[in-house]
Amino acid sequence: MVRIRTACATLALVGATVGVAAIPAGAAPAARQATTQTTTCPTGWGSLAKTGTSATVAPMTNVRTGRHACFDRMVVDVPGAGSGVGYTVQYVDRLYQDGSGRHIPVAGGAVLAVRVAAPAYDPETGAPTYPGRVALPLPGVDLTGYRTFRDTRFAGSFEGETQIGLGVRARLPFRVLQLDDRVIVDVAHSWTATS
Repeated sequence: MVRIRTACATLALVGATVGVAAIPAGAAPAARQATTQTTTCPTGWGSLAKTGTSATVAPMTNVRTGRHACFDRMVVDVPGAGSGVGYTVQYVDRLYQDGSGRHIPVAGGAVLAVRVAAPAYDPETGAPTYPGRVALPLPGVDLTGYRTFRDTRFAGSFEGETQIGLGVRARLPFRVLQLDDRVIVDVAHSWTATS
């Protein structure tokens, strides 16, 4: 009887050893796989006004947004402008339309006034090149699931400049990039260097 118990115990140990050895390396327990991955985010953007002094007669045609690990992004497309698109981006207490002075409400904890030195119309014909309507959200922009962006409003074009209101969660750091045919506004998810 003792021999049978010893033999069963030996078989059980051998079976357990073979079973553990047969588990592939990629099949580690879920507890070990659930490590938290942090992303190092850029710092030093600040929240003060940012400007670029170029100007163009090429009209803007589109505004699009995207989500990234460390920031939310808005891109204003100005085909044919090259690197000559000027801008002013700054936090404001309230957004007022150029020319009329009309207040345009923008939802969020803070409002960025984005002014691009490009019209939203063809300078030769006056025909609109962007389908935005004053005081309404930007067409085709859905902010569902964004960490920082809360609202967008088109404020129109006046004297060759186009104005957009960008509602954000709070007064967070931002940067502005001017690349060929576009102006990019990135607003950080937080003031910390990780996401």
